[in-house]
Amino acid sequence: MTTYRTVQGDTWDAIAYAVYGREYLMPLLLDANPDYSRVVVFGAGVLLNVPGAPDEAAAGLPPWKREG
Repeated sequence: MTTYRTVQGDTWDAIAYAVYGREYLMPLLLDANPDYSRVVVFGAGVLLNVPGAPDEAAAGLPPWKREG
């Protein structure tokens, strides 16, 4: 797991796009940072945990066909 330090005005979807290139992966960030789940707009300097992104190919498969 890596980390991301926010800049003033960051939002969850903007952070997801910055770290994953996909806004729809925002729930991964929320799940990894429950203490900040009610924050909408971040101030500068908040250190967030960034879990690895799921394999794009596996994401479209039903759970019983995914590896791991």
